[in-house]
Amino acid sequence: CDSVGSVSGAGVFSFEQKQDEDDSEDLNELEVNGNWTPQEKALHEARLKAKAKRRLRKSSSRDSTRESLSDSVSGEPSTDPHSPKAKAAVNDRKSRTGKGRGLPKKGGAGGKGVWGAAGMVYEVEELDADDPNYDESAQGDTVYATVVPELDERELEKTIHPIVQEYFEHGDTKEVQMLLKELNLGHHKFEFSSRAVSLSLEGKASHRELTSRLLSDLSGKVLSESDMSRAFDKMLKELPDLILDTPEAPQMLGQFIARAIADHAIPMSFLDCYKGKVDCDHARAALDRASVLLSMKREIMRLDNVWGVGGGQRPVKHLIKEMNLLLKEYLVSGELSEAEHCLRDLEVPHFHHELVYEAVVMVLESTGDTALQMMVKLLKVFWQTGLITLDQMNRGFQRVYDELPEISLDVPHAHSIMETFVDLCFQEQVITKQLRDSCPTRGRKRFVSEGDGGLVKS
Repeated sequence: CDSVGSVSGAGVFSFEQKQDEDDSEDLNELEVNGNWTPQEKALHEARLKAKAKRRLRKSSSRDSTRESLSDSVSGEPSTDPHSPKAKAAVNDRKSRTGKGRGLPKKGGAGGKGVWGAAGMVYEVEELDADDPNYDESAQGDTVYATVVPELDERELEKTIHPIVQEYFEHGDTKEVQMLLKELNLGHHKFEFSSRAVSLSLEGKASHRELTSRLLSDLSGKVLSESDMSRAFDKMLKELPDLILDTPEAPQMLGQFIARAIADHAIPMSFLDCYKGKVDCDHARAALDRASVLLSMKREIMRLDNVWGVGGGQRPVKHLIKEMNLLLKEYLVSGELSEAEHCLRDLEVPHFHHELVYEAVVMVLESTGDTALQMMVKLLKVFWQTGLITLDQMNRGFQRVYDELPEISLDVPHAHSIMETFVDLCFQEQVITKQLRDSCPTRGRKRFVSEGDGGLVKS
């Protein structure tokens, strides 16, 4: 390498030396002849300056090459690496060629362990709401969500009780579903089913029918099968306490379980989980009642009539039949309290005019005064207790008034019997004077003898 470098260096030196000799010969010829002009003299000076610069540049490059070669051969650094000057030279980021403005390389973004260029972000900054510089309005649209706290046991009872009682009045399951979605029942969700069943046990048969429909409609939407199962499991354990207020609680709870299984609110395996594992006699009676009902109705029809079709949802023919049976049993037994209890259980206050109509027709079709006296007494009790209202009483009598001509075809003395019955009812203050006066009477027509020409005399 040294020989090659020396040869190349010698070649460059000889070429420059030859060029300088040629220039000097030309200048000498001009000087000898004395043909110097101002332009030639300025050109001569410019060439001399350029030649001096070339020599200086070439000599400095050859000296740096020799120093680097000598350092590489010797392997010894020119300075002590442990000295402060050496450390400053190593960490110095200024250009070593003598060029540049003395600024760090890459604008401070290069090298290991540096901060990077100004304004450069390597990761997405997460906003902290506790930061003093946090600006909520600068974060865009803010959505505020209403957090509903979970109800505890005390608040649960105060909230569920009015919802169930109101449902017994309107019977709208969708409204109950909407109210439950607005509440945060949490892990007490199954409590709604158990409390609704407990309240219906203390109510009427129509309330129990409404409760069964409610559980069926809420199943799969608001309450799951596990929630329903937990509710009935809790009620089976509470049967000893429920019997104190409702002696028939085991049989009713068994009907609730059977209806829930038929409506697919709880799985059929619910009963199988209790086989051979029940120690309480009341719980065993309830489960037996449910299994008997399911064995009778399975694959035949759903247990829709386990409580009886409630109130005004019954067919009109069925209600008429029930009222006829009620009146016939009363004429046989004469028990006013039983008749009143049966009429209340029908839960059709808007259809009581049918009972008045059937009672008056029975009086017209009966023989003797026994039925007449008993029906007056029955209507008087219903009127005094408020079970039959004035409007229902008037509608029942008015229907008989309108059909009296047709009834008289089968019962010739219907008009006279009707007048007697209406007078007794007015004396007992069952009907009003206006209703008594509106009772139709058949006009009496007397025929004269044959000698009068067969004319009818008034």
